Amino acid sequence: MDSPHILWKPRSESPILSVDAIHIWCASLQRSVSEVEQLAASLSKDERDRASRFHFPHHQRRFIVARGLLRHLLADYLAVSPKEIEFSYLQRGKPELAGDRHLQFNLSHSEELVVYAFCLSHPVGIDVEYLRSTPDLEPIAARFFTKWEYDELRSLPPAERTSAFFRCWTRKEAYLKACGDGIGGGLDQIEVSLTPEAQIRQIHNSVLTDRDWDLQNLAPAVGYVGAIAAQASNLHLHCWHLHSNSSC
Repeated sequence: MDSPHILWKPRSESPILSVDAIHIWCASLQRSVSEVEQLAASLSKDERDRASRFHFPHHQRRFIVARGLLRHLLADYLAVSPKEIEFSYLQRGKPELAGDRHLQFNLSHSEELVVYAFCLSHPVGIDVEYLRSTPDLEPIAARFFTKWEYDELRSLPPAERTSAFFRCWTRKEAYLKACGDGIGGGLDQIEVSLTPEAQIRQIHNSVLTDRDWDLQNLAPAVGYVGAIAAQASNLHLHCWHLHSNSSC
């Protein structure tokens, strides 16, 4: 399903998540030193240790902000302190709430942008990519895309291939993250459209079909492309920008 008219709203108050909705949040990873310190204070020891292992300071900052904002958003939905949030991890590393929780979530970041998805009960995956020049675009597509997707990409004018490549990539990644696999599960598991209209063409090695999934485009910021996938149908997207110095 394509969503060309999604309205991204500024945050006003903590929204209420209903069973027929997906909440999407978008935020910049560029934060002041004091904000980064505040968000770091909400992380677990394991998360702080993980942050310390990043070689470059900007990678460390991006991780701290992304995980810190996630904790604050989850705390709003669950009405608890950010420090009380406990995560468990699926086999391929997808985080989920520890214990019996109906709140499903996923996050993705690229360059200086992070996006989050929250949904009740339905598995959800989100992916965002910064549109950048990729000289080895065709070899990557030949390795990870299906034959139909690769042929479709090569049929496009050169000027359109970069955006089509990243549309395809984010749609496949969002689906795989919803499944809990990520790209480690194999990007050829699913075949998607490369056009602006988001569609699932085929799902391989699954009892589920395209009718069991909701796939939608995201355009969270200029120069970025994204996708959201949920194991459900007819869910309504509600999107917010989480600005710096917000209550998070």
